[in-house]
Amino acid sequence: MSILLDTDGPETVRLTAVEAHGLGTDALKRIGFPDDEAKIIMDQLVDNALCGYKFAGLPRLLAIAKDKKTTKKREPIRIVKETPLSALIDGGNNVGYITAYRAAEIAIRKAKTTGFASVGVHNSYYSGRNAYYAEMIAREGLVTMHVACGHLKVLPPGGTKAALGTNPICFAFPTSKEPFVFDMGTASLMWGEVLLYSHIGQQLEPGIAFDAEGNATQDAKAVFNGGGVVPFGGHKGFGLSFSVQTLGLLAGSFLAHGKVQDYGFLFWVLNPEIMLPAGDFQERLDELIEKVKATPRRPGVDGIRLPSERAFKERARRREEGILVDKLVVESIRSIGIREG
Repeated sequence: MSILLDTDGPETVRLTAVEAHGLGTDALKRIGFPDDEAKIIMDQLVDNALCGYKFAGLPRLLAIAKDKKTTKKREPIRIVKETPLSALIDGGNNVGYITAYRAAEIAIRKAKTTGFASVGVHNSYYSGRNAYYAEMIAREGLVTMHVACGHLKVLPPGGTKAALGTNPICFAFPTSKEPFVFDMGTASLMWGEVLLYSHIGQQLEPGIAFDAEGNATQDAKAVFNGGGVVPFGGHKGFGLSFSVQTLGLLAGSFLAHGKVQDYGFLFWVLNPEIMLPAGDFQERLDELIEKVKATPRRPGVDGIRLPSERAFKERARRREEGILVDKLVVESIRSIGIREG
């Protein structure tokens, strides 16, 4: 994921978390989201921006507003199949920021009751940054793996058309301090980055993106209009991406529209106490973290940094200093739901 650089300039606007939240809430309400749903969405988008992920913050409002699914009828979220250990959820064409959040809540309740939970969501779209939900679960003392497959944006090695989603995978574990969270997309870059760069006119890095005809390009607009990106790490990333798409089938990704290449969000959540005595897992993980961070360092290296440490530090800093957003993005958000004349 791209990191948000704090460089004030004529093309940026600095907002407090409260200001950013209000800006986005107003836009969401203009296109039909009730107060409670707008809050859930904006809590996530603002947190993503605070943690330093530029494309996963306020620019995602533009994707939500432009998506055809947002204009279609939404049904109440409902569980269509359930056991004490599991739940299969029909998202009712609600945006994934809402459905994945509700799924995480259900997974927490079930895992605390039975020790394990498998919860999947289909008939939804755009669940955002997996780490948000995974951190939420880990702060309840639970271990989780969360995957999400989506619309076709990634070309298989040797292919000229997209066949997989960007398909992120995330793990989170509770510790005595901040959770350990590892979140990665299996694509060379996330689609939100393509959308953002297309909107602000920024070129992509060479060798990772293709246009609708399968030709290599750095033009984000050409990629956005029917093109795609490659998996990270060649065949290894492709294999992992395909595995995430397969796990999406367990979430019922094919049920909404009869397509095996569609959106699916899956949570596997474990209470570590079904494997180890209470407290043992966190204590041993704390020890593992200490030992890894105590690794002898190369000259010039200040410290061994683990996944999620940077995001937590950035979150604390930006709560004080505010977040930077492209001025063009802010202007576009202010126009969401407003028609001239």
